[in-house]
Amino acid sequence: MTTPSAQTAQRDAPAYGGPEQLYEHEESRELVALVNDAAELVRTRGEAAFMELRTEGSRWREGETYVYVLDLAGTMLVHADPALEGRNEMELQDVDGKPVVRGLLAAATTFPDKPEGWYHYRWPVPGGLLPRWKSSYVRLVHAPSGGRYVVGSGMYNDRLERAFVVDAVAAAVKQIEAHGEAAFPLLRDPAGPFLAKDAYVFVDDMNGVEVVNPAFPSLEGQDLLNVKDTRGVYIVREMQELARTRGSGWIDYMWPRPGDRVSTQKSAFVSRARRGEQSWVVGCGVYLPGAPVEARPARQMTARELILLVREGAAVLEGQGEKAYADFRAEGSRWFRDDTYFFVLTTEGVRAFHAANPASEGRNDIDLKDVVGRPLIRMMIEAAATPAGEGWVHYMYPAPGGIFPTWKSTFVKRVTFPSGTPHVVGCGIYSMQMDEAFIEDVVKRAAAIVAEQGKNAFPQLRDRTGPYVFMDSYVFVQSADGTELVNPAFPSLEGRNLIDLKDLRGRAVVREEIDAAMKEGSAWLDFYWYRPGENEPARKRTYVRAVHAGRDTYVVGSGVYVE
Repeated sequence: MTTPSAQTAQRDAPAYGGPEQLYEHEESRELVALVNDAAELVRTRGEAAFMELRTEGSRWREGETYVYVLDLAGTMLVHADPALEGRNEMELQDVDGKPVVRGLLAAATTFPDKPEGWYHYRWPVPGGLLPRWKSSYVRLVHAPSGGRYVVGSGMYNDRLERAFVVDAVAAAVKQIEAHGEAAFPLLRDPAGPFLAKDAYVFVDDMNGVEVVNPAFPSLEGQDLLNVKDTRGVYIVREMQELARTRGSGWIDYMWPRPGDRVSTQKSAFVSRARRGEQSWVVGCGVYLPGAPVEARPARQMTARELILLVREGAAVLEGQGEKAYADFRAEGSRWFRDDTYFFVLTTEGVRAFHAANPASEGRNDIDLKDVVGRPLIRMMIEAAATPAGEGWVHYMYPAPGGIFPTWKSTFVKRVTFPSGTPHVVGCGIYSMQMDEAFIEDVVKRAAAIVAEQGKNAFPQLRDRTGPYVFMDSYVFVQSADGTELVNPAFPSLEGRNLIDLKDLRGRAVVREEIDAAMKEGSAWLDFYWYRPGENEPARKRTYVRAVHAGRDTYVVGSGVYVE
């Protein structure tokens, strides 16, 4: 039976694919009307309509909004950028590797009974450099000549409509009913059509076992029937009941955004998929603007406080060795409070001590990786082996007793016990607010390997499973003339000279970074920028250092977005 809280959260799905489908934002409704009118123009006038759709300043091409037309082979026939017209763009990809044109065509042509749909990807505004989330609506059109075209337009908006969620679930259900479990890899594919910003399609079997979850892959294979949200709702049980009794519908529950520990109200649309005798519950959720968020801890330890704590703990261990473990295991002490606890590793990766999980002691975890493939134990040992003998490691890991991996920032330090044996001691905090200490640490480490290895260090800095990309921070490298050499968040910028690039308030970002680094050696600067994957401007504090490698000079930097 459904609980009262779940009953009040459930809603009927909007009529799928029809003109009465509900859009909550006027911008979405206007975009759909624009594409439908352009499609009707092509349907009645055929290829002669293309010239009208190209008219600058008309309703078809106004500001950031423009209508485009593709043939089914992927040739761009109408576009705001004339250089693209006449070119086959079937292999065109966005900054995340999503196949833009293939995705647009598939949205309108994959299913015969659905000649329209949405596709979400990251793309620069006309004349811009930085990719932003774009949601495109497309329709398949039959012209009088017999030609078939896909007409579409998009909006630069990272708000996800309920209609987008219904669209994604319906498409996933069709894939599963056509291909069964063979469709699951497509649902997990980060370059596929089923992931957009922080929305993703998940699949449970009818026993409550998670079989697809691209945002939390560590949950796959787990029985989630007894998992409750922070309000006590048995989430998967309610989804199962809804799919069995009504086929599809909406449910609200509290769930963490990918990478966050604090839950936000999520509205999920779920639907039952059937293939032969097998059934699954397919769902996708959206964090709507203004959705309630769990209260965060009133006060959290800062990065500098954690550094001091670890250094003090290291001094105790260097004096007492294993004899100090009893004090470090005492819950409620300064060493072990809530989910902040100490651990000790050998330099070979064996857990010598773990306050929160004593059962893991003695286990060699040198090959342990987090959910995004970061070799966290190796990273800790490497950070402690640097000349400084200490450093930060950032990775995704569940809190003690939890199931959701979230960002954890751990400070580690090399220690030598009285016996003469070297160890690595560490302590971490979940979802720690990024601050200058983190950024200076990662830039200094990156600068050191660039100074030593030159360009050979660049692949390490680009590696998204390495220590130089975490949360929404990343290390970048520029040449002295302003050419972007490394940028894991916006790889499409690499190789381009950005000396004249301006931030959202008109400041010459790259020029100021280079000037400050060259004059002062290192410096902090403030700019207004987009967070990776978001369309809302944010103030970003950026730290840069000048680095000399042989005859080459580089500027290495990273930044933190200020709340």
